[in-house]
Amino acid sequence: MRNNLFIILSISLLIASCSDPSRPNFQFFPDMYESLAYETYAESDGFSNGIVAQVPPEGTIARGWDPYDYPDSNDGYEMAKSDLLSPLENNDYNLSQGKELYEIYCSVCHGDKGDGMGILAQREKFLGIPAYIDREITPGSIYHILMYGINAMGSHAGQVNEEERWQIAQYVMKLREESKK
Repeated sequence: MRNNLFIILSISLLIASCSDPSRPNFQFFPDMYESLAYETYAESDGFSNGIVAQVPPEGTIARGWDPYDYPDSNDGYEMAKSDLLSPLENNDYNLSQGKELYEIYCSVCHGDKGDGMGILAQREKFLGIPAYIDREITPGSIYHILMYGINAMGSHAGQVNEEERWQIAQYVMKLREESKK
């Protein structure tokens, strides 16, 4: 009895070791196992009129995104500085939100008081960080700089949304007024 069990077990092991699980004997839906890889924006013959399905129609705007009409240039900066106005109400809520965001994103370089003496300036990682009192700034110019960045400061458009940029601009203007006193 023991010999028969040993023989059956040996034969089972031999059969199992010869099979290849990566190559099944029969595939019911071969396209699911070995799918075709398409490039993201490659042309496709899936449509009779030749329109590429992956590319959005020209002139469309992504849902939830408002276009920013000022170019990333000195002229765009000057236009934003003079023409761009905050849609947010100047109130305590927006100011407190702006302060919280400023402490997260801005005070590391610009300092808690907006004097350009943040921790990175004190450690001399970045030099020449401007103090707000030394600059002619408006909420529009602050928003523009947060959108595109300027000089060594990069864009913060990926970190803060439109409303948060306006809240930061509101708080920066408050810091500027306080530093004049």
